[in-house]
This record gives sequence, structure tokens and C-alpha cells, in this order.
Amino acid sequence: MTKSKSDYSIQTVSNALRVLEVFSDEDEIGVSDLSRRLSLHKNNVFRLLATLEENGYIEQSAKSERYRLGTGCLELGRAYSRSNPLLRTARPFLEALCEELGETVHIGTLRGYEVVHLDSEQPEQLVMTSSRVGQRLPAHTTALGKVMLGSLDADARENYIRDVLATEDGSRRTEHSISDPHKFQEHVSSVAIKGHAVDMEECEIGLRCVAAPVHDASGRVVAAISVSAPSFRFKESHMLDKVVPVVEDAAERLSHSLGQ
Repeated sequence: MTKSKSDYSIQTVSNALRVLEVFSDEDEIGVSDLSRRLSLHKNNVFRLLATLEENGYIEQSAKSERYRLGTGCLELGRAYSRSNPLLRTARPFLEALCEELGETVHIGTLRGYEVVHLDSEQPEQLVMTSSRVGQRLPAHTTALGKVMLGSLDADARENYIRDVLATEDGSRRTEHSISDPHKFQEHVSSVAIKGHAVDMEECEIGLRCVAAPVHDASGRVVAAISVSAPSFRFKESHMLDKVVPVVEDAAERLSHSLGQ
């Protein structure tokens, strides 16, 4: 019987990776806070940080004595972008979409129950949406995430709703977040039919977004691309009449370039 890959997992390496993942939400953090966050003894956390620092993946602030990501993480991130065929193929499409609409463009994918922003292109605007590259957000609060949730089978959608939405706070980020499980089930089903999703200030007040799915050669949804803008520039009629068709077309052309 073939062993699961988890049977070969090395706990120390897993803990080191958990340390790095904390910095998805924190710019800097101290040993005590890390210890509490990860439920690890302070001595273990210090040794993990020392090892990561020695190899350039963590550095310590001389001023605050707290820890932050090191240049090794930046180098790995750039290497990932260079070597990832999806991102290499997507780059000209992101640039063209940004130029055509004059707004910030992202490409992202699902990781567990979160959407991860992989790359972006920004316009020359004084007021614009900031880049979210590397940021993870609850999938149901973003257009990117909702499009990809819409591509999942019924069981996977129900698992998301049970594990994320059927909680006390429903993982609300704003007053516009769809946190009711039944309403979200209906909403994500309509997203699957329409082939696009919109975020009407559900993730952040003052920000609206349109997204469409990207398929690989097998027809599987592997990512989504989005265009986001301040809400005063993205009125609902403008989003549906002008932005949605352009984003859908860009996603379809990218899919064709991936072999779809």
C-alpha cells in the first residue's frame, strides 16, 4: 500500500513554514506573539527564527527587535513568477486589460478557503486600487474567490459554506459581505451560470471588482482575473455594461492561450 505524502512530513520543517505563513498577515512580529499564535514553546520559535534568519528568509529589526520577512522570500517569489507557466502566459493579458480599462488588474487562485493574489498590473492613476500580490482573503468576499467557488462541485461548495459561513460571525468583512449560507448558495450558483462575479464593497468599503474564470487545457478553472476600482468610478451599470464583457473576453483569451 502506497503511503500518503503526509507520512513523510517533517514536523520541524512544517513549523518553519508555519512561521513564514504568519507574515501573510503581519509585517513584523515578536517571539512571544509568534509562540502564542503557533502554540509553540518560545525556545522552539527562537530556534526556528534563528535558522530562517541565517538563511536569509527572516530578518530582525534593529530598532524594534521584532522579526520580518527577509530577502530570501523575495527571491523565491520572483523565481516562482518566472517559472510559473500560468503567470508567464497571463502577464501580457494583465497589462492589456489594465491599459484598456485604466484600473488595477489581478490574477488569483484558490488555496484552501482563501483566494491568493498571484500577480497584478496597476494603471497610472492618482486614486486606484492597491496591489494585493501575496495577500490572502476569504474567497466569498472577493469577485476572484466567488468565481472560483462557482466552479467547484456541489459538495465542495457545501463544505465551504459549512466550514466558513456557518459560523457565528459568518466571516463578514463589511456590511455588504454575503454571510447568510442560503443566500450565498444561491449567489454562487448564479455566478457559475453567468460566468463572472462582482464584488460590491463586500471585501472593503469603497472598493468594487469584476472577475471571470481562467480555464486550463482540460477545462478546469485554475485561476481568475479581476479588475477593481474605487466605487465612485465603478457604478453598477458601468460594471455590468462595460467592464464585465471586457473582463470575460480577456479571461477567455487567456484560457485559449493555456490550451482551452
